[in-house]
Amino acid sequence: EQSWRQTLTAVYLSLPLRGARATPNSIFCGEQYLKVSIPPFLFEAVLYAPIDDTNSTAKIGNGNIFFTLYKKEPAMWDSLTLANTDKEKLQYLRENAVLKAQEKAKEETEARKITKQEHKKYALEATMKLDEAERKRIEDLKEKERKKVAKELELWKNQQKDGDKYKSIQKKVELYKEIEPLKERKNEQMNKTQIPNEGTSKTRLKSTKGCSCSIFSQNLKEEQLPAPRAAATIKVNFTPRVFPTALRESRVAEEEEWLHKQAEARRIINSDLSELEDLKEEEKNPDWLKDKGNKMFAMGDYLGAVNAFNLAVRLNNSLPLLYLNRAACHLKLRNLHKAIQDSSKALELLTPPVPDNENARVKAHVRRGTAFCQLELYTEGLQDYEAALKIDPRNKNIEKDAEKIRHLIQGTMQSS
Repeated sequence: EQSWRQTLTAVYLSLPLRGARATPNSIFCGEQYLKVSIPPFLFEAVLYAPIDDTNSTAKIGNGNIFFTLYKKEPAMWDSLTLANTDKEKLQYLRENAVLKAQEKAKEETEARKITKQEHKKYALEATMKLDEAERKRIEDLKEKERKKVAKELELWKNQQKDGDKYKSIQKKVELYKEIEPLKERKNEQMNKTQIPNEGTSKTRLKSTKGCSCSIFSQNLKEEQLPAPRAAATIKVNFTPRVFPTALRESRVAEEEEWLHKQAEARRIINSDLSELEDLKEEEKNPDWLKDKGNKMFAMGDYLGAVNAFNLAVRLNNSLPLLYLNRAACHLKLRNLHKAIQDSSKALELLTPPVPDNENARVKAHVRRGTAFCQLELYTEGLQDYEAALKIDPRNKNIEKDAEKIRHLIQGTMQSS
């Protein structure tokens, strides 16, 4: 019951399936041989002329198989199949088509193998380039550190030389201070000996006639030393800092963010001081309140769990699990809009998406999608369930729920 039509370049064939289920493996197409095998049905055709089996296509849908067969040579066929085809020719064409298909599959396998090898080679070369760049970066860092250490060592040596010079100058100054009193005493003695007595003046003059020099005419050589340095006080001002590390070794942006968060937490606690002053110390801990809320939820006390999570959020509004767990409580209490708000806030805080928060993001999408569906907003709910499936595609329960929502949407569209 097939139907076909043609143009100069293509043949369009429609083959009804009669309730049988076809798969791509049920179809075989050669250059001049076409076969569809769906037990208990079989369709074989020896085509009137060769076709381009590489570009030809077959689509399965609406209980039919639609073939688009491109002719190798543009021409109008007298019929779809060759007339008066005997069994021997049919067997020959069938075997020839199978052999060509096997050769083609072998060529494609070889081509894929070669492509895979080329990809491996490219990946290996890229890895080697990355390793070489990393090695060069490490060598540059080593060379930079070596130069830095050499520079510091040279600076230390210069400081040592300056220190030795300073010590030698200090020693000379001390020696000068020790010699100066001795010289003054000696000068005093010399001054005393220069005043002669009347009885001894003649004898002294006589004794000096035979000597060309006198001990009083000798010049004492004095070493010229620099004056000591003047003492002074240097005032050093340091930049006031909250952290003990030096400013040059700190990350100012991160420190300011930390201080801002601490100040915000203190402001929240101080603003609610009148309400929190009667609480115990552990009751002011958000983690302790979260565990308490989880226990109340397990016991069915959803209002108590919501109150615990509310207080924990007031103490620390940056924990996504608090909003996620509170959304579950609101779902139980049918506070659907609040459940949507808490799930959205949890997703906002669960950024960036990383493997460690996959489970929490799946729960947030499912709870928000459940709230949307209970509000009969099935399209928005389906979007959340599909987002959860993208994160955890192996979760069969989420997949079943998403399928139910799709059926609900289709039923709503048909009824409308």
